[in-house]
Amino acid sequence: MSPVTVPVLLGGRAYDVVVGSGVRGELAGLVSTKVPGARLAAVVTQPAIGVEVEVGIPVIRLEVDDGEGAKSLATVEDLCRRFARAGLSRGDLVVAVGGGVVTDVAGFAAATYHRGVAYVNVATSLLAQVDAAIGGKTGVNLPEGKNLVGAFWQPSAVVCDTEVLATLPEREWRSGRGEMAKYAFLGTGTGTGTGALGLLELTLEEQVAHCVAVKAAVVASDEREGDRRAVLNYGHTLAHALEAAGFGELGGPGRGLRHGEAVAVGLVFAAELAHRLGRVEASRVDEHRRVVTAFGLPTALPGGVDPAYLVELMRRDKKAHHDLTFVLDGPHGVEVVRGVDPDVVLATLEEMERAA
Repeated sequence: MSPVTVPVLLGGRAYDVVVGSGVRGELAGLVSTKVPGARLAAVVTQPAIGVEVEVGIPVIRLEVDDGEGAKSLATVEDLCRRFARAGLSRGDLVVAVGGGVVTDVAGFAAATYHRGVAYVNVATSLLAQVDAAIGGKTGVNLPEGKNLVGAFWQPSAVVCDTEVLATLPEREWRSGRGEMAKYAFLGTGTGTGTGALGLLELTLEEQVAHCVAVKAAVVASDEREGDRRAVLNYGHTLAHALEAAGFGELGGPGRGLRHGEAVAVGLVFAAELAHRLGRVEASRVDEHRRVVTAFGLPTALPGGVDPAYLVELMRRDKKAHHDLTFVLDGPHGVEVVRGVDPDVVLATLEEMERAA
């Protein structure tokens, strides 16, 4: 399959996402075209990534710690200080080589250093290629919740080289498929008519390009998450609460849901909640479960959850306005629903807990 270029249409901030096997070889050309004045690049990656890139200009290589723990304000400060010591100027650029942790942290550092320098994402995980590296949402976590500090800062280009996915562990594949699964329910067409189950029949490059096209269309319609873009958080309200409650990958043995796995559970919960609110029929809930299962993902809450605590954590979600706000399916498709009754949310969680 020849490389596919998917434009993200944002006027003066528009950029291309290049998808295909071996396309990281196009990075130097993209840099020379998109950031022509750059004389130095800070390549930010992690020790476990092991993907080399040719930027076409001198580089400094900076590593951040592996794992979700690297998504912190301390990491961003450390990166910016190293940028300064290396002499990175406002006309230079940052190149993020890695998964969602790297693109989030490096992008946020780029957004704040010198009040904004150019950056390019070279996405090396499936989750990053279909979701995290695209759209300009950068940020880090606080102990109180996921992604509570960040900035909208669009990359100059995104490179999704599917060749580098060959060595991903199975759980990394499942994590990426959790983000893939959500696109089945967003109601944003790309002309292919492909749902989540249909994605399994496509080549890997076609899968990634399809998800990128869906996300690009949503981002172009609502860059700063004023309304429509919030649908990209489908399944994430519960997922972020589970992660904040210690059931994410930092939760320890037996409790470590990868992000996409938590999203998968969140998709099923969102469908169950929508059904309890009378927004969808039971058959639609079953469809969610079939899609999630087909991607090899969990559908049940992990053992040991405290439903009441999860409700409290979901009140802190960045979509909320002093209420419980969810992205839910309904008669008009997936949309933001505000002011959901906390008793209904709690009852839905407790029902899922009993069924686990």
